[in-house]
Amino acid sequence: MPLRRNAGAVARNHGVAAAGTPYVAFADDDSWWAPGALDRAAAHLDAAPRLALLAARTLVGPRERLDPMAAFMATGPLGEAADLPGPSVLGFLACAAVVRRADFLAVGGFDPVVFFMGEEARVALDLRVAGRGLAYCDDVVAHHHPAPGNGRAGKRALAARNAALTAWMRRPLAVAAQLSAALLGAARTDPAARRAAAGLAARLPAALARRRPVPADVEDELAALAAGERAAGYSTAGRTEEPARS
Repeated sequence: MPLRRNAGAVARNHGVAAAGTPYVAFADDDSWWAPGALDRAAAHLDAAPRLALLAARTLVGPRERLDPMAAFMATGPLGEAADLPGPSVLGFLACAAVVRRADFLAVGGFDPVVFFMGEEARVALDLRVAGRGLAYCDDVVAHHHPAPGNGRAGKRALAARNAALTAWMRRPLAVAAQLSAALLGAARTDPAARRAAAGLAARLPAALARRRPVPADVEDELAALAAGERAAGYSTAGRTEEPARS
């Protein structure tokens, strides 16, 4: 049954709850799965009981360039657990992910605080804290053809807002304050950041009501990922899902 209003990323929760299968693959209106990809994903999930989420190799646009996020995950900065089919990850692109239905619902799925863009971060953290596995699988392929367009500044500001909101929900106070201060600083001269900062203020009470900081070992993994991103010149927090340019 269609939802009566735009629920953002939370709409996926309704689909997962209604599914009668143990695994659910996400897709957007600009993405699809390569032939055989979901059979391989199901085989990985069958063989790895701890695996809660599989992040696929994502090919972007008609030229099928490897998505920068997938390229970074493939480097395996968090290592590879013996009981998982690929490098461990702490993030994913929703339109190129397959989840174990029970695990996804157990952590509450996507939440309305961030609404859309960056909604994956809190889910990944909660699965990790629950002891479930998240892995990148290079042999499972998704295609993503986002429409080119303007509005990159707005998307960057929205990503920054949602990174700050996620931090208030799960990260140390110092990290949340730093991300929020950076957005407020940008708001002085950037109208898009100003709108995002207003949204941060409006959504902050809901984020604080959901606050449950991750353990120190998970925070250490996040720090290691951030260091790896800086070394690679890539930032998941600043991702805008625009197609790769020449």
